[in-house]
Amino acid sequence: MELAHSLLLNEEAYNQLGEVQKAEFIFEWLRYLEKLLLATSRNDVREKQKTLVEQLLSLLNSSPGPPTRKLLAKNLAILYSIGDTFSVHEAIDKCNDLIRSKDDSPSYLPTKLAAVVCLGSLYKKLGRILGNTFTDTVGNILKAMKSAESQGRYEIMLSLQNILNGLGAAAAPCHRDVYKAARSCLTDRSMAVRCAAAKCLLELQNEAIFMWSTDLDSVATLCFKSFEGSNYDVRISVSKLLGIILAKAVISKHPGTASRQSIRRVSLEEVLELLGTGFLRGSSGFLRASGDMLKGTSSVSRDVRVGVTQAYVVFVSTLGGAWLEKNFAAFFSHILSLVSQSHPKATQTQIDAVCCRRCVSFILRTTIGGLLGEKAQLAAVKDICQAIWKLKKVMDVAASQHMLVCALQELGNLIHNLGTTAAPLLQDSSTGLLDSILSVILHPSISVRLAAAWCLHCIAVALPSYLTPLLDRCLERLTGHKSSPEAVTGFSFAVAALLGAVKHCPLGIPHGKGKIIMTLAEDLLCSAAQNSRLSAQRTQAGWLLISALMTLGPAVVSHHLARVLLLWKCVFPPSPKDLETEKSRGDSFTWQVTLEGRAGALCAIKSFVSHCGDLLTEEVIQRLLPPLPCAVDLLTQLSSILKMYGSPLKTPSVVYRQRLYELLILLPPETYEGNLCAILRELAADLTAPDIQVAASTFLLPPLCHQDDLLILSPLLRETDHRFIEEQLLLGNGVACGSLEYDPYSIYEKDVEGDSVPKPLPPALSVISSASKLFGVVCAHVGETQRLLILEQLLDSIKHTKGARQQVVQLHVVSSVSSFLKYVAGSKGCLGPEEMKRFALTLVTGALESPNPLLRCAAAESWARLAQVVDDGAFAAGLAQVSFDKLKSARDVVTRTGHSLALGSLHRYLGGISSSQHLNSCIAILYTLAQDSTSPDVQTWALHSLSLIIDSAGPLYYVHVEPTLSLIIMLLLNVPPTHAEVHQSLGRCLNALITTLGPELQGNSTSISTLRTSCLLGCAVMQDNPDCLVQAQAISCLQQLHMFAPRHVNLSSLVSCLCEILLDNSVLVNLCSPYLLLRRAVLACLRQLVQREAAEVSEHAVMLAKDSREELTPDANIREVGLEGALLILLDKETDERLCHDIKETLNYMLTSMAVEKLSLWLKLCKDVLAASADFTAVTCVDTMQEEEGDKGDDASVLTTRRDEKSHPFTNPRWATRVFAAECVCRIINQCENANSAHFDIALAQEMKKRDSRNDFLVLHLADLIRMAFMAATDHSDQLRLSGLEMLLVVIRRFATVPEPEFPGHVILEQYQANVGAALRPAFTSETPPDVTAKACQVCSAWIASGVVSDLNDLRRVHQLLVSSLTKIQAGKEALSHLYNESASTMEILAVLKAWAEVYIIAVQRHKNHRQPLKTTTCLEDSIRNGSCSSDGLLDLVYADLGTLSRLWLAALQDFALLTLPSEFASQLPAEGGAFYTAETSENAKLHYYNSWALILHATALWLTSTGFVVADPDEGASNLSRPVTPTSMCQGSSSGATIKSPEDVYTDRFHLILGISVEFLCSLRSDATMESITACLHALQALLDVPWPRSKIGSDQDLGIELLNVLHRVILTRESPSIQLASLEVVRQIICAAQEHVKEKRRSAEVDDGAAEKETLPEFGEGKDTGGLVPGKSLVFATLELCVCILVRQLPELNPKLTGSPGVKATKPQILLEDGSRLVSAALVILSELPAVCSPEGSISILPTILYLTIGVLRETAVKLPGGQLSSTVAASLQALKGILSSPMARAEKSRTAWTDLLRSALTTILDCWDPVDETHQELDEVSLLTAITVFILSTSPEVTTIPCLQKRCIDKFKATLEIKDPVVQIKTYQLLHSIFQYPNPAVSYPYIYSLASCIMEKLQEIDKRKPENTAELQIFQEGIKVLETLVTVAEEHHRSQLVACLLPILISFLLDENSLGSATSIMRNLHDFALQNLMQIGPQYSSVFKSLVASSPALKARLEAAIKGNQESVKVKIPTSKYTKSPGKNSSIQLKTSFL
Repeated sequence: MELAHSLLLNEEAYNQLGEVQKAEFIFEWLRYLEKLLLATSRNDVREKQKTLVEQLLSLLNSSPGPPTRKLLAKNLAILYSIGDTFSVHEAIDKCNDLIRSKDDSPSYLPTKLAAVVCLGSLYKKLGRILGNTFTDTVGNILKAMKSAESQGRYEIMLSLQNILNGLGAAAAPCHRDVYKAARSCLTDRSMAVRCAAAKCLLELQNEAIFMWSTDLDSVATLCFKSFEGSNYDVRISVSKLLGIILAKAVISKHPGTASRQSIRRVSLEEVLELLGTGFLRGSSGFLRASGDMLKGTSSVSRDVRVGVTQAYVVFVSTLGGAWLEKNFAAFFSHILSLVSQSHPKATQTQIDAVCCRRCVSFILRTTIGGLLGEKAQLAAVKDICQAIWKLKKVMDVAASQHMLVCALQELGNLIHNLGTTAAPLLQDSSTGLLDSILSVILHPSISVRLAAAWCLHCIAVALPSYLTPLLDRCLERLTGHKSSPEAVTGFSFAVAALLGAVKHCPLGIPHGKGKIIMTLAEDLLCSAAQNSRLSAQRTQAGWLLISALMTLGPAVVSHHLARVLLLWKCVFPPSPKDLETEKSRGDSFTWQVTLEGRAGALCAIKSFVSHCGDLLTEEVIQRLLPPLPCAVDLLTQLSSILKMYGSPLKTPSVVYRQRLYELLILLPPETYEGNLCAILRELAADLTAPDIQVAASTFLLPPLCHQDDLLILSPLLRETDHRFIEEQLLLGNGVACGSLEYDPYSIYEKDVEGDSVPKPLPPALSVISSASKLFGVVCAHVGETQRLLILEQLLDSIKHTKGARQQVVQLHVVSSVSSFLKYVAGSKGCLGPEEMKRFALTLVTGALESPNPLLRCAAAESWARLAQVVDDGAFAAGLAQVSFDKLKSARDVVTRTGHSLALGSLHRYLGGISSSQHLNSCIAILYTLAQDSTSPDVQTWALHSLSLIIDSAGPLYYVHVEPTLSLIIMLLLNVPPTHAEVHQSLGRCLNALITTLGPELQGNSTSISTLRTSCLLGCAVMQDNPDCLVQAQAISCLQQLHMFAPRHVNLSSLVSCLCEILLDNSVLVNLCSPYLLLRRAVLACLRQLVQREAAEVSEHAVMLAKDSREELTPDANIREVGLEGALLILLDKETDERLCHDIKETLNYMLTSMAVEKLSLWLKLCKDVLAASADFTAVTCVDTMQEEEGDKGDDASVLTTRRDEKSHPFTNPRWATRVFAAECVCRIINQCENANSAHFDIALAQEMKKRDSRNDFLVLHLADLIRMAFMAATDHSDQLRLSGLEMLLVVIRRFATVPEPEFPGHVILEQYQANVGAALRPAFTSETPPDVTAKACQVCSAWIASGVVSDLNDLRRVHQLLVSSLTKIQAGKEALSHLYNESASTMEILAVLKAWAEVYIIAVQRHKNHRQPLKTTTCLEDSIRNGSCSSDGLLDLVYADLGTLSRLWLAALQDFALLTLPSEFASQLPAEGGAFYTAETSENAKLHYYNSWALILHATALWLTSTGFVVADPDEGASNLSRPVTPTSMCQGSSSGATIKSPEDVYTDRFHLILGISVEFLCSLRSDATMESITACLHALQALLDVPWPRSKIGSDQDLGIELLNVLHRVILTRESPSIQLASLEVVRQIICAAQEHVKEKRRSAEVDDGAAEKETLPEFGEGKDTGGLVPGKSLVFATLELCVCILVRQLPELNPKLTGSPGVKATKPQILLEDGSRLVSAALVILSELPAVCSPEGSISILPTILYLTIGVLRETAVKLPGGQLSSTVAASLQALKGILSSPMARAEKSRTAWTDLLRSALTTILDCWDPVDETHQELDEVSLLTAITVFILSTSPEVTTIPCLQKRCIDKFKATLEIKDPVVQIKTYQLLHSIFQYPNPAVSYPYIYSLASCIMEKLQEIDKRKPENTAELQIFQEGIKVLETLVTVAEEHHRSQLVACLLPILISFLLDENSLGSATSIMRNLHDFALQNLMQIGPQYSSVFKSLVASSPALKARLEAAIKGNQESVKVKIPTSKYTKSPGKNSSIQLKTSFL
């Protein structure tokens, strides 16, 4: 293929190829040439033009295939447009000659067609350059058309379209001729030709004015004719033509020249009249009625009506939304008149009426729903209301009923889509919307009543706050008008419809409504018999209400179940005998009522089974069963009853059958085992009943066919935008479409298709589909003999019928047997005896050869299922063989299609059923069939089957890939474009092949790259195909290729192709690619592309928009708003749910990968969408606020301009789009959070923006974020309000801490407090729904807690909102609104309590921080910012309400505790519910409690802590409200005289409540438990244990402590978060403290009691008693140890002896832990050091080794040298812990002293061992840390530990060694440590060190003295050394002192300077001088005698001293008095140990 990539055709390579490859080679060359020509310079092209033209023209003769000829023509045109044009006439002449040729052979046809295509292309490109040659050309082409066959006519039409396009107005002379030719083609028998003719005429009307003026009527009639017998594509093309022409006629402005005077203006009325004629009379015009031709069933064939319906839509869409808004009234009344009684033909039968109503609804839905913005839709609602009022007044029922139905349905749909934005309409009394609907409910026509009920359903779904009031109104009317039949049915429909709406409204309805409805239903049923005029209606109404009630689910139904079951039992006679007597008694009317009642009862039970599955216990099933046998008995008697009472019972009996079948389908077959045979016989009779005339295969079979197989059948079976109206064509003329009046019971069911009305089919049809479904189940459960009999009977019934009847029976039987096989296959059952196989096979084979394609499809499926069920290889092979034989011998299309699909199905169900030989023969046969060009159907089915085989064969197929691929390419290049279905099957094969090859497509071997090129070539051919579904296939193939081999797919061309399809369309909603499947394919592909390469995709789209010519207007918006904006616009227009989902996903992926880079664009898009709201009064108020504050410089945002709003692309977006935009903003903020920190730092952002203006940061757009949140939060739409509040919450949380650089101490959000307040205020009004209020509470608390506002007065605005809601909820669950379910008020109450809890927690924290300002900077900033008022002020604000709050909090916690009890305690729960929930709604309430309990718990614990659990005196108690009275009287107030519980009990209860909730939650953490809840829970425990009383409870109850520790251990194991682990450790510490306090208390009291007794007899307190044993599970200490070890080993695995291999010291490098790790380790060490105090002396001995091991282990593992001699935090902690352990009283206690001494010696040895490297690795240990540890030992233990000689010697050696280390820091530290040892009071400890080390220190100092210190470090060493010597002097005995002083003084004096040298000395020498002088001044007076004698004995020293004193004379005067008292002045050591361990 690479050889094809050249400017000239490589003829040498070309001639060596075979036929198939030649075609491929040519196509590849032409594809390449097209790109190359556009990129080559003009001169280069001209050089080679002659050869190129020759090559191209010579290709014309080589019979090129359709794609090749198209490309060839294109290249020829491009070549002439770039190069010279002088030879173009020769080319045109050559083409004309080819067309004139008389050769009519099929082989010459491609050449002729290619010539036609070339002409079209040349004229299109070169246009008027070609002068007037076009008249000859057009003449020639038209002449050729007369003898052309369909392909020729098709190409000629398209070619004429191109010629007209290129010539424009210049082609006027030919217009009439072309028009005539196209007219004849528009009614051609080939559908493709009709489509092409429509395109040609569409081009023609651009210039040919006569088409939309003088000839308008004839064009319209022509189009109507064209619709007759048309297919979907024709209807789309022709309706587009008709719609556009009519639109042009209405809006055209004619040039006012004299010559054109004759043209008449066409008014809107005329145009509508014209379309109306088509709709009502069809193509017959006014003269002849063709009704008799259509068997008198309908005067207009349905396809014409559907076509005209689409034309209406195109007509309005072309004129646009603004036009529709202006002319709405006229248009609406015209559309409604289509179903009025003035045209009786349209609605003469019910079937016709239903179909016409559907068409009218479709027109209204697509125009009003699709084109109008929300504002216009609101106006339309008013107009429709007016129309309803008018129609209601019309006396003639028949005249207005259908118009009313359409108006009501559209009204419902409109309000449904408007959602809560429609609220103002319903409040507006002038419209009287609800009144008009409620008044229509009494209309005499049942369909109108149903439509009105459905309309109420839509209103309730859209506006949940109206659900309860509407329900009340309807129930009230229903109760009041029991005597009017219309009212009974109408209002019962309305109630049922409203109950159906409940599941769409999360807030629900009050629980009590169920009871009212149930009582009313019972009442209706019981009073039915009283009045025969009302019997039927009351019976129906009663059961309808019960059925609808079941949809409310188990929570409601369980309360009424007993009554329902009782009614169910009573509706059927108790025994068969009674049934017999019944038969003989009644008359026709009583039977009608009886059947109605029983059908209703069956429906109610069906509804119960399907909606309340949870209630179906064994017991309930047993109570359901008894009436079933009787119901089946009645079924068997129905035919005889019918005979007795005649036809009035016909419909009721069919309905009864259907209801019974539907119920039985839902029940498990075991429940009606006894009646299986009877049911089966009835089913067989129903399926073969003689009176069914219509073969409605299209509703029976699709569920039985495989979804993929339906694609090869009628396109109508696929999802399209016109599915709603196209369905009627699918069902065939005699069958009615579904409509609500056929089954009123469906009004409460959830509709399958989103928001449209339920469309149940007529009972006669639906009974068949239920019967065939049930047949499958029952037949599988009866005995084998029964099964055989029935199958035989069914086969016979097919044989014995003839003609059309036979087809119907065959259809029913096959569908039943199919569902039987499907059921058996699904349940892994078996078929039964051989006979069964034979019967089934005969049946299916017959159907495989049926003329009905759907039946063949279902039969192929059953064929495979049969093989699956028999599950025997030989049988499957036999089936395949049957098909092989048939395919080899049969010549008819039917057999070949049926059996080829059967082969595919077999493979699908049995996988690689077969040996490879089998596969080979299968493929061979299908190859042959695929090339049968005489029958496109056979090709389509064979190729489809091949695609199934490729899919199922998997790797087995590899050997066949190449031949299959070349077959596909050959067919793609040769099959005419008119056979689109063949191309679609080819596409599916290609897709399957690409999937089979999979990732191998990335390979580089020649074979793979050939395959890949072929795949890409196939995709290119399909992309050029005119059929949209083929293009969709191409796109999904490219998508697959992009997934497997992304490098080889040209992204830019793919993206541009996708954008052209999508955005060519986004302007006109209904003129976008009319194919839903194509749009879906495009979006699915885009979605995949942006997941990988969002930025590239976006760039390519914008490039395309820039390159594209101006005529592609829609792309103008891509230029401004990018692909993202275009997709947002599309999202707003698109109605298909799946598509909208894909658009959102695509946008989300783009946002995730690009929002940070394209911040301004994204924010501008979101802001435009949000600002373009329907009617915005609120926007202005925010703006004025912004303006007043002046436009600050930080708001460097592109978005704040208001001027460009006029032009912005989003006109009136729907609320759903606005909600999506608001969600996008939140996502953008999250994305920025993970990006640069400058997004949340305004100073940094401004600086970086200055550096590079392209930088863009979120914080610069803060004003816009606030404005968007405000706009959303104050909208009419509740969903948008929720999103807006969420956005506000995110903004507050993210920006609360961003400081404002211009005003230090303030934050950037402060300036927006007015906006925040204004956004929140509306959420607290009385009519706001609870979910919005709950969200707003969350925002309030976040705002107060964020600390943005420090001034209390400013805070009060928001605080006031919370106070108001607190007042509202105080009344508890009763007081809140009765509009919604009780759980909604629970949600609101808990949201308010949670918000207050959050505020209180923050207030307490701030108060704490303020009282004891921490060292951290943030808190200092906080306290500066908040001023002294705020920290307490916030607490004061809360304090006022704290009494009420604490009461409510405790009540909520008690509720939560009750709700979390396991189900076995259900009987003990209070019957009336809790404080804030009712017993019936407890399940729904649980969720709300789960969301808010944690913060409430924390707040309650803090409150209890603040009262200390104890009330100091009664007065204070009363004022503090510290003992709240909870609604469930958990504790009684202290004010009442006789308190039931003592305060102690009350506190104990509260303590256990909080502890219980915490432990219950923490010990079984669900995976969805939030961090917030866990942290809050742990903090609550901390707060609880902060005060003595709860600590004493825990301390005294050891089991409780252990339980808590185990729970915390589990939390630490299961949650990795450091903050949670730290919080847990803090609680552990508090538990240990509590235990310590308890032990101390017991010891103290024991000592007091036994004061006189001997010490020895004191009992041992603490763990371990007198044995020292700790029992796991019973020991607090053991549990704590486990937990600490867990923490330590997780941070430092080396501590685990098992892990490190030996228990000894292991040489590893010490490491420094991360901050979190260090904090955890430190916390654990603190706990360890506290443990000995909890033990008895013996107990302490058993835990000491462990504690020491761990503490020293941490020291060893983390003693890293840090700069400046600092100690790492873990080392500091371990030293602190060591000190705590060593100084434990247990070390001195008599019983444990010796053991402790031994153990502590071992520990010291271990530390000393750390030092001596076992090998050379441990040199990194920090000497200072180890020395400090040794010093801690020396100073903290009793002397006997460290004074044993061996240890003492080693310690002294260490000090010696360290003094030798050169590192000054180490030396300084060593001196400091020795200083403390030398001072130790016990000489036994300190003297050995003094003896060993003093001389050493002396030497060091003298050495320094000799060479004088050079730097500060040496200066410090010297100073520390001197301090040590001074200590020695003080410690020394009297008689040695003089010697020491004598050593010291010379050294000090030697550093003194005289006055001369003092000036010139370095700072170090000077410091030394000061230091020496000061010390001398101190020592001199102290040891004056020594001093004097020394000075006297050494004159040099004396002289020096005097000189120095003189020099310092002045300062000395000051210093002498003070120096006596200062121990050491400020110039001493600047490095001090962080913590004093000593």
